[in-house]
Amino acid sequence: MSSKKFSTHQEMVQLVGRNTAAATFLRSAVRQQSAQGYRPVLSDDPKPYGSGYSHADILRASSKSKTESTFAPRHDRNISYTDLDDDWDANFETEVMGLGMNPNARPVSPPDPVPLRPQSPITVVGQDGPEPRSSSPRVDQLYPTSRRATGTAGGLKPHYERIVKDPANSLHMIYHPSVSSSSSSTSSVDNASAAEIELLNARISRINKFKRVLQSSNVDISALRNLAWSGIPDELRPMSWQVLLGYLPSNADRRVSTLARKRREYADGVKQAFANGVDHAVWHQINIDVPRTNPHLKLYSFEATQRSLERILYVWAIRHPASGYVQGINDLVTPFFQVFLSAYVDGDVESYDPGLLPKEVLDVVEADSFWCLTKLLDGIQDNYIFAQPGIQRQVAALKDLTMRIDANLARHLQAENVEFIQFSFRWMNCLLMREVSVKNTIRMWDTYMAEGSTGFSEFHLYVCAAFLVKWSVQIQTMDFQEIMMFLQSLPTQSWTEKDVELLLSEAYMWQSLFKNATAHLRPSGT
Repeated sequence: MSSKKFSTHQEMVQLVGRNTAAATFLRSAVRQQSAQGYRPVLSDDPKPYGSGYSHADILRASSKSKTESTFAPRHDRNISYTDLDDDWDANFETEVMGLGMNPNARPVSPPDPVPLRPQSPITVVGQDGPEPRSSSPRVDQLYPTSRRATGTAGGLKPHYERIVKDPANSLHMIYHPSVSSSSSSTSSVDNASAAEIELLNARISRINKFKRVLQSSNVDISALRNLAWSGIPDELRPMSWQVLLGYLPSNADRRVSTLARKRREYADGVKQAFANGVDHAVWHQINIDVPRTNPHLKLYSFEATQRSLERILYVWAIRHPASGYVQGINDLVTPFFQVFLSAYVDGDVESYDPGLLPKEVLDVVEADSFWCLTKLLDGIQDNYIFAQPGIQRQVAALKDLTMRIDANLARHLQAENVEFIQFSFRWMNCLLMREVSVKNTIRMWDTYMAEGSTGFSEFHLYVCAAFLVKWSVQIQTMDFQEIMMFLQSLPTQSWTEKDVELLLSEAYMWQSLFKNATAHLRPSGT
């Protein structure tokens, strides 16, 4: 039985009255290994690697300096990343685990924690006067112990070991979609209405289309993009995103080895980043921003989530010294973390505590999130280098585009002395994540990834234009103060996936009309 292979294509059967899995597979044992926690110590480096920005920094064009940290000066680091485009070299034998090391838990055997070397506190001056602050993050802060190391309780999907090894194994575990959530909890296909059955069949048909593409020995990226533009089913999104971003190889034969290697490289990168202490300016800003990330969602209030996000952001910042960490990047990692976590969790991901996961599962969710964030930011890095020239170009283009799409709106904003950078900087910096929910952002990103390498830059510009024009009637009745307050808190709380899809369709229409049509983008009279 254990050697039995699955068929190349497994499709869901329509009009089925039972809520059963399309296929199952045997559960294999997962090797449990313990990992040592790492002890960050003081790092002293006079060279800043990055800092936070806000739209106020852009408005202060005369300023040439970055935000200064209140931490003590730094001296030379012992670690250097000479080639930022190459992967890290990992010690596959002794330094990391087969599926990624465990930076999320202190050693649990022996139970007594390794004592920390005493460190002299440094002083941070706040509004209430100086207060002692730890010179670097504590081991127990960086690597909290998981409350459960093994098992499938608490919402963890069965056979998760196979999904960890190869995300394609999740294709064999997709359950038949249930009927509309508006129906009774006891409803089934057998007593569903004709409309519900039609919707169910359409969903099953769409899932099967994705499965036919993803289960091929070489995934057709073009076919996957065509399907993904209209949205990706939740069950298939983790693997689809990884393929569309180029993180997961389209060739099935290379998938397992590539994933294992990349996860090891991330684990090795975490070890290197914290081995000789932290860059205090970077770590301080990350430590401030992470607790403020999506505070309305329970998922992001859990310690395990915050520690993972801190490591992802810090390692990325150290590896990209040209930009370093910039406020807003903390928002961009959350869709990846949430989507990849959903591959292993049954139920509502937004209220799930990742600390309940086996350590090897949280390791791979964190590593996959890091690499996919890196892929995304590689295409829009001009948005995050000093002075953020990419964002300034996009804001200028948005102003010209708005003039062509809705001249009355553009003139009203000008008459009220509203500068586009005052409200659209955040739209570009955070990719509208502060304006719509995480779930709606995830749906938007399906289309962005389907657009290819320019989805998060060029197509996003047209999405912002469609987003602004959507509120044109209301804005034209407001003065400066009302406009700014309105645009800082837009009424999108009740938006559904349909609202997002309408916005994306309008953006596609504007892109079809104006992309590469430079004459349309020139100011009037020129």
